[in-house]
Amino acid sequence: MTTDYDLYWMQYALALADKAEQSGEIPVGAVLVKDGVLLGEGWNQSIQLNDPSAHAEMIAIRQAAEKIGNYRLIDCTLYVTLEPCAMCAGLLVHSRVKRLVFGAKDAKTGAAGSVLDIVRHPVLNHQLEVQDGLLAQQCADKLSDFFRRRRAEQKALKQQEKQQSIPEVQLKQ
Repeated sequence: MTTDYDLYWMQYALALADKAEQSGEIPVGAVLVKDGVLLGEGWNQSIQLNDPSAHAEMIAIRQAAEKIGNYRLIDCTLYVTLEPCAMCAGLLVHSRVKRLVFGAKDAKTGAAGSVLDIVRHPVLNHQLEVQDGLLAQQCADKLSDFFRRRRAEQKALKQQEKQQSIPEVQLKQ
């Protein structure tokens, strides 16, 4: 069941996704909350930090664990604009996050029900409560717009490079 509280935090995560996009990163944002208190926030920074693990969820969880002085994040909720990948889903299980709320599903690498379901796998020693689809269209549009823009920029760059590589024909007089 979606609450105003959930909407507030997902909108906060969307604002963090904007920070990622402004840095040229894939626009994903995440916040970790406990009892209405923000413990950690993050946005994708893999390119900027040259760190393949610098996903929004990773950064938010690291920040929260440092803030509370514990690697276990009992009774916390993570709000993230995109379904976590396998790496981040494993982190959620290991850190004992109670609840995951995400916006857009990830049909290619989603590990909270789309491709894999690590966060609810019955063999693991911890399973999360999952709510998907909160502000899903807004989250998905942000990602689609980003990738559409990026493809157009790459295409324009290739065309520019192609034009620059064409040797000028010198006319004989």
